[in-house]
Amino acid sequence: MDLVKFWTVCSANSIILTEPKIRQFERYEKELIYWNEKINLISRKDEENILERHFLHSLSILKYVNFKEKGVCLDFGTGAGFPGIPIKIARPDLYFLLIDSMKKKLKIAEMFAQHTGLRNIEATTCRIEEFANQKSNFMQCDYIMARAVTKLDTLVEWTIRLLKENGKMIFLKGGDLTEEISNTKRKFPSIKIEEIEINLFGAEWFLQENKKIIVCSF
Repeated sequence: MDLVKFWTVCSANSIILTEPKIRQFERYEKELIYWNEKINLISRKDEENILERHFLHSLSILKYVNFKEKGVCLDFGTGAGFPGIPIKIARPDLYFLLIDSMKKKLKIAEMFAQHTGLRNIEATTCRIEEFANQKSNFMQCDYIMARAVTKLDTLVEWTIRLLKENGKMIFLKGGDLTEEISNTKRKFPSIKIEEIEINLFGAEWFLQENKKIIVCSF
């Protein structure tokens, strides 16, 4: 997938990117490839598919979740900045905090954010469960998100105290989640869970590989 097709697929799925935003994604892609040779940020075999496998996957959230203006977002286990930085590029009004336990990866993600000209985005090296339990770090978020970190009930347990009233947890996952969802509902009886199949026009692999977005609220 090249930048033109990336823009086309985004547009076809109501993810609107201006030309300056496309240029931001172009720089992000180039720097990700450069730094991936020095620090293992993504699989080497994925370097030719960054636009589709990482950027578009992150942006798919915007097709299904309506983010309020200037919402406060937390992306934990962000690694090279997914899904936070792509969403921030598309929605610069949002405030983002990126968290990862690996300092090297987080420093690179922070650099990507700076080099693409993003404002109101911060980064903290910490384990999310530790962050949530430290009163000095306490904050509440409109949206909490993560990609392929751990089981759903654990994700909720780690971050529930950081979620604002009427906030949403948004997790990128895949496969058969029946057991995970059942366990989470049993552990958190008041939780509401929406399981969304990612179905993007022009990017059929999401359906083929059973990629999903899980939205949790209380």
